[in-house]
Amino acid sequence: MSAAAPRPSVLFVCVHNAGRSQMAAAFLTRLAEGRVEVRSAGSAPAETVNPAVVEAMNETGIDISAETPKILTPEAVQASDVVITMGCGDTCPVFPGKRYLDWRLDDPAGQGVDAVRPIRDAIEQRVRGLLAELGVPDGSTN
Repeated sequence: MSAAAPRPSVLFVCVHNAGRSQMAAAFLTRLAEGRVEVRSAGSAPAETVNPAVVEAMNETGIDISAETPKILTPEAVQASDVVITMGCGDTCPVFPGKRYLDWRLDDPAGQGVDAVRPIRDAIEQRVRGLLAELGVPDGSTN
């Protein structure tokens, strides 16, 4: 019996942890089916997840209404193999040996669900690409 490879860990970061990073974490959690450790955080977290983001994700069959924005900590970055920023700029701590990616995406803050859908769809495509890069099978049936 061969030893299983360790699960890669991914941290998604945006300022408020109320939109983009929540969508990315939800898609990765769904598509990786437990094969990736998923975290999300914000440098200045909001009190709640953006309601238009919750609605847009519900349209894909993913319910993030119970999620709460979390503060970005150095420990979360240190515990992650890949750190993906989505607009937090230089507020993210940098540690040697981590892979950093910056996904430039529009901010859904203050936007209605019609404006959130294309952001959501772009995030889903990037998450699928990330899974391929990590060598993790995409668990979706689509």
